[in-house]
Amino acid sequence: MKISPKTMAAIYFVMGVFFIYIAILSAQDTIWNITTMVLALFATLEFGVSIRLISLHFRIKKNKKE
Repeated sequence: MKISPKTMAAIYFVMGVFFIYIAILSAQDTIWNITTMVLALFATLEFGVSIRLISLHFRIKKNKKE
C-alpha cells in the first residue's frame, strides 16, 4: 500500500511544526545558539519538502484528469 503525497506532506508539515516548537523551547536567553538554529534549519527543510509534496499531489491530480 502506497502512501499518497498529500499524506506525506501533512506528516512533514507536522514534523516542521514540532521542530519549531522544540526550537522555541530551546531558546533561553537568545535565539542565536546552535541548537535553536539547527532546529530551525530542520523545520525549514521539513516545510520545503511539504510544499514540494503538495505540488506533486496537484500535478498527479491534474495528469489523472487528462
